[in-house]
Amino acid sequence: MSLFMVDSEKCNRDGICVETCPAQIINRNGSNGLPVPAVDADENCINCGHCVAVCPTGAISLFKMNPEECSPVQQDLLPTPEQVEHFFRTRRSIRTYTENKVDRQILTKLIRLAAYAPSGHNTQPVRWKIIYDTGEVRRLAGLVVDWMRHVIEEQPDMAASMHLERVVASWEDGNERICRGAPHVIIAHAPKNLRPAMAACTIALAHLELAASAFGLGVCWAGYFNAASNLWPPMTAALELPEGHASFGAMMIGYPKYKYHRIPLRNEPKISWC
Repeated sequence: MSLFMVDSEKCNRDGICVETCPAQIINRNGSNGLPVPAVDADENCINCGHCVAVCPTGAISLFKMNPEECSPVQQDLLPTPEQVEHFFRTRRSIRTYTENKVDRQILTKLIRLAAYAPSGHNTQPVRWKIIYDTGEVRRLAGLVVDWMRHVIEEQPDMAASMHLERVVASWEDGNERICRGAPHVIIAHAPKNLRPAMAACTIALAHLELAASAFGLGVCWAGYFNAASNLWPPMTAALELPEGHASFGAMMIGYPKYKYHRIPLRNEPKISWC
């Protein structure tokens, strides 16, 4: 079966699909101008759907994707530059949370939105693990503290650079600085030997972070949690990720305890031009 099909009555032969195909596996038929697969199309197509998405007439259908299955772009819902600027500048990393749990359906929707993040060659390697039970979040935070104690003893210089003694002291005083009292933690994991995995997980988590505020949620990157996930065997075992997978990012998530009323200043970006 052909990789894609073209409705000759709908196709206006504009060649847009040919120009925008990332893998450049679409050619134009010399006799009638219709899009045709290149000789090596089957083995090089990444199923990104660019051709389906960009065709103004809905004339092209991939073997695994047709225009009717793809939602239309609603221009009136797209934010203005001013709205994007305000949205980005008001984003805050949240480190104080209420005790209210987030509905599982909301977390699922957030992850589905994050799944639209780009990944190398459209590999879509990101897999997700949600630590939903608040008690389990706390237990895992304790394992992170165990890792910190080990680093303090075995690698004091590294521990000092990461301020681990202060974090452990806070834990012993009843102040949990690992997950900051967040009710849930979301982990993005993927095959550790897959080249695009780290970048794909990072980008997907960044999408999730930005999307969360639209649902009234707060998030913060859980760096200590993620480090222990890969470096402390008891933590790695507790997470029970699939064989060969590694955590490439963890994020605490919940409802913010407080609201922010002003936008703090940031350093002017340093830009060079060629």
